[in-house]
Parts: sequence; structure tokens; C-alpha cells
Amino acid sequence: MTTNAISPDKTTTRATPGLSRRGFLQKAGLALAAGVTAPAFVPASALGRDGHTAPSNRIALGVVGLVQGWDGFHKCAGAAGVEAVGLCDVNAKRLDSRVRETRGWKNGKSAVGYPDFREMFASAKLDAVVLGAPDHWHGIMAVAAARAGLDIYGEKPLAHTLAEGRAIVEAVKQHARVWQTGSWQRSGGEFRKAINIVRNGLIGKITRVEAGTLGAFHNAGPQPADFGKPPAHLDYDMWVGPAQWIPYDSRIIDFHWRWNLNFGGGNLMDWVGHHVDIAHWGINKDHTGPVQIKGIKAKWATDYPFDAQRTYEYECTYADGLVMRVNSGRGTKFFGEDGKWVYVDRGRVDARPKKLLNFVPGPNDFQAYDRNHWHNFIDCVRTRRETIAPVETAHRSASVGHLGHIALLTGRTIHWDPETETIKNDPAASAFLKPVYRSPWVL
Repeated sequence: MTTNAISPDKTTTRATPGLSRRGFLQKAGLALAAGVTAPAFVPASALGRDGHTAPSNRIALGVVGLVQGWDGFHKCAGAAGVEAVGLCDVNAKRLDSRVRETRGWKNGKSAVGYPDFREMFASAKLDAVVLGAPDHWHGIMAVAAARAGLDIYGEKPLAHTLAEGRAIVEAVKQHARVWQTGSWQRSGGEFRKAINIVRNGLIGKITRVEAGTLGAFHNAGPQPADFGKPPAHLDYDMWVGPAQWIPYDSRIIDFHWRWNLNFGGGNLMDWVGHHVDIAHWGINKDHTGPVQIKGIKAKWATDYPFDAQRTYEYECTYADGLVMRVNSGRGTKFFGEDGKWVYVDRGRVDARPKKLLNFVPGPNDFQAYDRNHWHNFIDCVRTRRETIAPVETAHRSASVGHLGHIALLTGRTIHWDPETETIKNDPAASAFLKPVYRSPWVL
């Protein structure tokens, strides 16, 4: 059984360039055959750690991915007693710049840069790490961090595929790690207000929910002159990592990789950890998922290298009959009885009737926590308590996106068992639950 995820050199076998939606569908058979090797866990003690952070005032913090990961790292490092120790990125120029910037912080004078996350995990003597690499790296990096005995602040969505998400959950549990997801809306005042109204029954029984996870995205322009020629300061082979190989294209590096299914899942997967996450919180489904997922419509990008869905709509039905519709709108809306509803988005919360907005929970009511999202992670590293957005919650929120994605890709209704996490009677659709890693990367 495989015990680590290692790319020993740069002589990897590269797949056929490009991975269009058609190619993505064709990969299903390969995915089913390849599967995901069940994680073989290495005890943290074998890596020179006791598996638990010492109860001291100092927490040594690292970060992987200095674009998306930088904000979370900066905010976590701002908590009392945190020392910025290790930074990792495959872009040498960015890495050097961020290390120099960090050394200017009072708590970052000993910061060291690493081009390879495995080296940082092994050498930096970290207590915790912020993972901000693109989606296709989430599974391998998160499992490796848990095995190394690190507590983890991981960006959403939890993983690029549903099976990777479950592997992360099990690794975090096996190694008794603290996990916080970057679903920071759970710490926003307008979202807490909406959840307090809904969870305390002020709109009655929830009859349906709508979650908008955005849709259309901006293109990054025409094919660049540097197509196929990565700059010397970028380790592009490492950037691609376990994903299928495509020629270098500066349009997808740093941000627009989200719209290429090889690396991301479009705005659907980019925002499922926000508005669907809020929906699950409101309907109390943080530890389960829908039983049926039906695609309604989708429009896909066809301008290479972008092939994600631009607009979409699908419907999820839960075991209790509740229906959630996910679409390319924005925000979360809960529909209750007698025409009552609550809508929430960033910077806005509304309700019918308006007087619901005046509700203040009493001592015996459900009350959403009120804590700084990033400092909550640091607090929990010290106390070993569960965070605001723990790993199982992140997995269940992301699963709604993964399953909707599969329903839209295949054009079939998906019948899902949230307990066994299996698709019923549909081997081709089931193939999309698992990643196809580029050799020699494994989980």
C-alpha cells in the first residue's frame, strides 16, 4: 500500500495536452479503473512529532501557495503568539518576495522559503499550516499535512473530487488534527443573523432553499505569446503536479485555473464552500447530503483553456423531502411557511416579514458563534476544540457541488447514498467521484 505522495524527478509521463469537457467525460472509465488508493497513515510520532501541539504561547505557522493562501496566512499570523516560519510556492520570484516581506514582521524574522511543500513539512518544525494551493492539489497536500502532525487551515472547496474529500476527513480524524475551512462566511455578522432566524424556527418549517454559487467568469484574454513556455522562475511541472498535463498557458496560472476542469470546478466549486455551506448550516445538514441530484441546465465554456460551466442549475433532494436548488445566481435564500423567507449575501440580509431582522437569540435559543474566523483556528490549535468550519462540515458542503457537477456533466439524475457515499447503479457517474492522478503522484 502506498504511504506517501512523491514525484521523485521531472521525468514524468505527460498525458495528451488539453482536457476539454469531452476529454473529461472520456476520463471517467480510466478514473473508475484507477480509483484512489486508501490512505496509509504514518503516525506523527514517526516523523518526530507527538501528534499534538504543545500548550504554549508560540505556534509556528507555515503556508503553501502564496496567492490564495497569503490572505489566510497573514490573518492567522496576526493572532497573538503566532510565528511565521515557513513559506512555500513554486514561483521562485514570488516566494523570495514574500519571505522578505514576512521577515519584516515582528513575528516573522525567522521565516524560510521552500519550493516544495514536502521539504517544508519535514524541515520547518511547524505546528500548523495554511493550504492555499489550487484545487487539484488539495487532496495530496492536506493528507500529507495531517500525516506530518500539522493542524490545517484549508481553503475551500475541501477537495477537487469527492473521494479526495473523504480521504482528507479520515486523515484529519486519524491523526487528531485541528481543521478550519476557509468558509469564512460562517463568521460574518449578516450570515449569523440569518442562521439565527432560520435555526430558531422563526420562518417555520423550511420548505425549500436556493443557493447561488455564481456563474459567468471573465476570460483572461487571447492566447499569450508565452504559450507552452513557462518562465524560468516557475516550476510548472510541480504546479501541474497530480493533474493531467497541459502545455503552459499564463492565462490559467494564479487565478483563472478555476475555469479549467483539470485544475478547478468553475464558480460552482469555487463558491460551494460559501453559499451552499451557509445553506447546509441553516437546514442542519452539516453531516449528511442529498439523496437525489438532478441537473436542469448548464452552459459550458468552449474557449480553450476554459471549459467549466458558465451558467447552471440543478436540484438536490434530501431524505426528509427538503429540496435545495443550486444555480449560478448569488446568495442563499430559505423559504419557510406562510410566505416567510430569509435571504443573505455578503453585506446584505433581508426577510419577510421585516420584523424578523430584529430577532436577538435568548439564552435558550440556538445562537451562531461570533468569532474571528482565522483567530478561531489559532485558538483551537491551542485548545484542541472543534473549529467554526470543521473538516466533515466542509466535505458535506463540497459534496453538493461535486454531485451537481457530475449530474450536469453526465446529463443524468444521480441517486446518492450519503451514508456510504456511493452513487447507486451508475458506474460511469461513479467514476467522477475519484481523481485520475498523473504518474507518479498518488494519495
